[in-house]
Amino acid sequence: MKYMLLVCGDDTADASGMAPVEPWVEELSAERGVRLHGHRLRLPADAVTVRVRDGEVLRTDGPFAETKEYVAGYDILECATLEEAVEAAAKHPVASVGAMEVRAFWEDEDAEGQIRRLDADLTAAVRDHDVDRAMACYAPDVEVFHPVSGMEGRGVGALRKAVELWFSTVAGPVGREVLDLRIQVDESIAFGHALVRTRAALADGGKLDTTERVTTGYRLAGDRWRIVHQHTSLPCEASAVTRNEEDRS
Repeated sequence: MKYMLLVCGDDTADASGMAPVEPWVEELSAERGVRLHGHRLRLPADAVTVRVRDGEVLRTDGPFAETKEYVAGYDILECATLEEAVEAAAKHPVASVGAMEVRAFWEDEDAEGQIRRLDADLTAAVRDHDVDRAMACYAPDVEVFHPVSGMEGRGVGALRKAVELWFSTVAGPVGREVLDLRIQVDESIAFGHALVRTRAALADGGKLDTTERVTTGYRLAGDRWRIVHQHTSLPCEASAVTRNEEDRS
């Protein structure tokens, strides 16, 4: 479960004896892996408050409420329980002079599950040579690198041309088997690491059978995950295409 810690400062409190925040960040980030990210905010005097009344945008310089306490920053934690999040908040140095508000994130659909369905869509699109469905899995500004084919393109337009060319070299369905897919998600960004085995009959009579390591970057745009980066490493085993070419030579 993800929790947001709202770090609340107090203008009337004496913070001269407060311990530095850096050791707390180091412990929860590097040592325990609980803190995902966070940041300080500028002072309330630099804030702008926006309201809309009867269609008119009303802008006011300053915070929405004049109080001695204000939100000075935030931290995002990944904790097993609320008690664990409260314990982490209590150790934050600002808790000794201000306050820490702990709030759980609203439970949305599982992000990892959405990404796995995206990968399944890509597998189905490759199998059926469906270029449109395959491109729907990628962001418009995607960057793709493949050392074997020599493809290094930026943008979905360049990727579409490369995929169309590749589909023209294979005959019949393309088997795409994803092995050991591991996904790490952090808010609107995620990374996937997998072995991908591709098998197909080639138009020239040969056979394609390769296993490659694919590292994929995902970005959440609106309510949908899309691929923004895809890097394919050299095959983990000799390509059947290479073996076929050697046999014919």
